[in-house]
Amino acid sequence: MINVGEILLNLWEGSGFNAIFSGFTTGGWQNLVMLIIACVLLYLGIVKKFEPLLLVGIAFGCLLSNLPLGGLYHQELWTAFMDETSEFYHSYGEIMRHGGLLDIFYIGVKTSLYPCLIFMGVGAMTDFGPLLSNPKSLLLGAAAQMGVFVAFFGGICLGFSGSEAASIGIIGGADGPTAIFLTSQLAPHLLGAIAVAAYSYMALIPLIQPPIMNLLTNAEDRKIKMVQTRVVSKTEKIIFPIMVVIFVALLLPDTAPLIGCLMLGNLFKETGVTDRLSDTVQNALMNIVTILLSTAVGATMVGSTFLTANTLKIVVLGVVAFGISTAGGLLGGNIMCKLTGKKVNPLIGSAGVSAVPMAARVANVQGQKANPSNFLLMHAMGPNVAGVIGSAIAAGFLLSVFG
Repeated sequence: MINVGEILLNLWEGSGFNAIFSGFTTGGWQNLVMLIIACVLLYLGIVKKFEPLLLVGIAFGCLLSNLPLGGLYHQELWTAFMDETSEFYHSYGEIMRHGGLLDIFYIGVKTSLYPCLIFMGVGAMTDFGPLLSNPKSLLLGAAAQMGVFVAFFGGICLGFSGSEAASIGIIGGADGPTAIFLTSQLAPHLLGAIAVAAYSYMALIPLIQPPIMNLLTNAEDRKIKMVQTRVVSKTEKIIFPIMVVIFVALLLPDTAPLIGCLMLGNLFKETGVTDRLSDTVQNALMNIVTILLSTAVGATMVGSTFLTANTLKIVVLGVVAFGISTAGGLLGGNIMCKLTGKKVNPLIGSAGVSAVPMAARVANVQGQKANPSNFLLMHAMGPNVAGVIGSAIAAGFLLSVFG
C-alpha cells in the first residue's frame, strides 16, 4: 500500500526549502540572503539597465549557485583545487567528474579563457585611430591607472594579502575582463565581489565621474575646443596591433594573453581581408562568451564567501580606486592642457579609465555642458582605448609580482 504521508515527507526532506529552513542557523540564512541579493542585482540589470549584458548573467549565476541541493556549483571542489596539500590540487579531472554545470562553466574563467576571448571581441570593436592620431593621449591612459595602485596599498592597510589587494586594486582600471582575469589567478575566492563591484561602478560612470570632473577642472578649461585630429592611414592601423603585442608581451610576458587577444581582434577588424572573422568575434563569439563568463562569475557568489566584512571593504576600495583613477586622468589632462598652451581640454583625461566607450561619452557630455559647440568624443576615445592597454599592462605587472 502506498504511504502518501511518507512520500510527501521524503519529498519535503529532499527539497531545497527544507535545506534552507532546517539549517537556517548553520548557513541556510546565507542562501536566503544571497537569493535576495541575486534578485536585487537582476532588478538593477533589467530595470535600471546597469551593465545588463553582464549583470543579468552574474545575478542569475548567483541565484543558481545558492539554490540548496541544486548541485550546480561546488565551492568545496574549488577549495580543494586551490589547496596545495590536497590530492586534488589543480585537478580539472576531479571537477569534470564531480562538478555541476556551473563548475564546468567556471573552468573557462579559471583558465583565463573567457576574459581573453572577451578582449578579442573588444579589440575587434575598437578603433585605435584616435590614439594613433594623438599619441600623447597614451599618457592620459597611463595616468588613469593611478587608482589601481592607490587601492592596492589601501587593501594592504586593511589587512588583505598582496594578491588580494592587487585583485581589488585592478577595479580602478574600470575593465571588467581584466579584473576577472587577474582575480581568477590571484584571489579566486574574491572573484564574485570584485566582479560585481567592477561592473557596477562601470555602469555608474555617468554618476561617479562628473562631480570629480567639475572639481578638478575649471570652467574656462572645460570650454576648450580641440582641433580635428589627423587622418590615420590603414597601414598604420595594421602595423599598430602587431608592434604593440610584440613590445608589451616582451616587456611584461604575463600580459601576453590579454594584449595578444586584444590586438588579434583589432587586426581582424583592420586588415580588410578578415571581415567574416571580425564579425564573428564582435557578435556571435562575444555573446556566447559573455553568457558563459557572467554566469560562471555569478556562481562564485556563494553565501559563505560573499557575506563577509571583506566584501564591504572591496566595495569601498573599489569606488576609491575608480574615483582616484578618474582624478589621475584629469590631473594628467590639466598638465597636458597647460603644456600645450590650452590646446587640450582636460576633460578627456577622465576617459583614461578603460570603460569603452562610456567614459569617452561622459567626457563629451560634460564638455558640451560647458560649451554646446564642443565635440570631444573622438578626442576622448584616444585616452579611452589607451586605458584598455594600460589596465592590461597594470594587471600583467601585478601578476608578475604576485603570481
